[in-house]
Amino acid sequence: MSDLIHTPHSASYSSVFQFSIRNPRFNNTSASRRPIAIITPITVSQVQSAVLCSRRHGLQVRVRSGGHDFEGMSYISSAPSQPFLLIDLINLRNVTVDVPTKSAWVQAGAVLGELYHSIASASGTLAFPAGICPSVGVGGHISGGGYGMLLRKYGMAADNVLDARLVDAEGRILDRAGMGEDVFWAIRGGGGNTYGVVVSWKVKLVPVPRRVTGFKVSKTSEGSLTKVIQRYQHVVDKLPDDLMIMLTLSKGQTIIQAEFLGLYLGETESLLTVMKQSFPELELTEEGCTEMSWIESALYCAGYPKNTSYDELLNSRNSSSLQFAKLKAKSDYVQRPLPVRALQGIWRSFDQVEAGPPLVQMVPHGGRMSRISNSSIPYPHRSGNIYKIQYFASWFGEDKKVEKRHLHWINGLYRFMTPYVSNNPRGAYPNSRDLDLGVNDPVGRTSYKQARVWGEQYFKHNFERLARVKAAIDPSNFFRNEQSVPPFVRMTTGRV
Repeated sequence: MSDLIHTPHSASYSSVFQFSIRNPRFNNTSASRRPIAIITPITVSQVQSAVLCSRRHGLQVRVRSGGHDFEGMSYISSAPSQPFLLIDLINLRNVTVDVPTKSAWVQAGAVLGELYHSIASASGTLAFPAGICPSVGVGGHISGGGYGMLLRKYGMAADNVLDARLVDAEGRILDRAGMGEDVFWAIRGGGGNTYGVVVSWKVKLVPVPRRVTGFKVSKTSEGSLTKVIQRYQHVVDKLPDDLMIMLTLSKGQTIIQAEFLGLYLGETESLLTVMKQSFPELELTEEGCTEMSWIESALYCAGYPKNTSYDELLNSRNSSSLQFAKLKAKSDYVQRPLPVRALQGIWRSFDQVEAGPPLVQMVPHGGRMSRISNSSIPYPHRSGNIYKIQYFASWFGEDKKVEKRHLHWINGLYRFMTPYVSNNPRGAYPNSRDLDLGVNDPVGRTSYKQARVWGEQYFKHNFERLARVKAAIDPSNFFRNEQSVPPFVRMTTGRV
């Protein structure tokens, strides 16, 4: 058991705590915000035991898979008076692919790179529509939605879940039939650490051609960048479902830089025909295209060097947190093309940050995303959205003045973008958690009405259903964090 339980007095505690942290902002967290113990179970029964033991002793529980958590809520707490146990799923990472049924069971502690490797080892024509970054944990990714380069063709990761195994607050192991359709609906995008511990997912694998085409086109503000982006905004959600083009904006030494990252589920010749008809302003050429297998495209889009073996994906988890920048993120949804004055405002904002270049990323919707109901799963941002836009502030070092400048930048840009993005409510992506939107009471007394302040930004009209599901599966609000869905409780006065 000493290999599974890590306390602050054990030599392994700090290394286990820090190993999966992907946002070094939380590496040096004070002792009062860290777990009193970390459990690294190797069996589902040990997850059950950890849940039951925690309840018996009045402890809260946090659950971590890959550690890509913008606000650190999966492994730290803002309530020093509420001691908690961290269940780190790092050892629950088995993947079983069933090619004939085009499905796979994946344990929640696996990272996307491990899942992709298993799929590619079993088939050259199957894939899973999830994220670009291979070190992201499957558990957290699916619990908040999950998007990647197959988004417009097949929807989100959470759209492609067939079954799951959940340990609830009573320590029961529930599959889809056992938990019921309402809970199964809620866990697919309704946020982690809210309804129980999902220990494994059964996912639907999707067909892909043996050869796909990738491209990366760079533009700068010294050329016709504004014109290209304006055209991009008008066509990117209307392109064929087989084509996805993400856009990342950053600042070089003196100019604005833009990278258009594209993936087409087909060959170069067909792609060039589509681009010539729909987006000639990008000036994509045959020389700028690379044909490859789907698994090679996963490496390509993640930024691996050319000819990297896909076996490298098995090392995705081993990246040290020291390699990552400290990070703060925010998100919005754009429903009308940004006018030139908005783009110019983004350019001007970049000049406010000297070190650690800020990023703005546009993730197109449309395609399959527009044909899935807003209430199919908790993720509601479907038809009517051209793209999701994300803002990233990143920096290195311990200088608080540097941190303050970057936070000032991202908060200022977020305010500036208010007239140009969705409203009533202003949308936000559940997997880009942002505590600036609002936080729960640290001891679990937040009402549904109070939580609506942030909850409806993530889930819109689906938030009430999530709260009702929470009341059914976890009425005591045992599983909770700073932005978990509280149970819907109607008082005798009619208030909630």
